[in-house]
Amino acid sequence: MLAANLDVFNYQSTPVMTTHTIAFALLLAATSVHAEAARLTVHIKDVREATGNLRVSLFRDPESFRKEDRALKVISMPAVKGETKVTFDGIEPGKYALMAYHDENGDGKLNLRLGMFPTEGYALSNNPKVMGPPKFADSIFDVAAPETESSLVIAY
Repeated sequence: MLAANLDVFNYQSTPVMTTHTIAFALLLAATSVHAEAARLTVHIKDVREATGNLRVSLFRDPESFRKEDRALKVISMPAVKGETKVTFDGIEPGKYALMAYHDENGDGKLNLRLGMFPTEGYALSNNPKVMGPPKFADSIFDVAAPETESSLVIAY
C-alpha cells in the first residue's frame, strides 16, 4: 500500500506540460521587461506663440545628437503659447538627451541663419549655455523607471 502512494512522486513531463511551462516562463520574462520601462514627461516652457509646431527629439548617443532623423523618438505637436508637455512612453532606463524646437513656419526643420545660428526657438535638456554646436555631454540626463520629468526652456 505504501508503494502505491509513492507513485504520486514519480513525475513525468508531457509535451503539453512542457509547452505550458515555456509559455508561462516567456510571459513572466515579458512582464518583467515591460515593468522596467519608464515614462519620460517633458515640460516645455516659454513658447512665445501658438503658430507652427513643437518638435521634441529624444537621443541616446552622441553620434545622433541634434540629427532629428537619427533620434530614438520624435514627437511633433501643434505649438501652444506658454507651457505644454509631451510624454515619451516605454523608454528603457538609461542616459539620454533632449532637443526641442518651435517650428514656427511648420516646415519640419529647425531653420538656421548662415547654416549654424537658429532662427527659431529651441531648447536642450539641462538648458545649457551654448557657445558653438551643442554637445551631448552637456545635455545628458538619467531616465529612471517608473517616471522621470524634465523641463526645457525655449530660447529665441
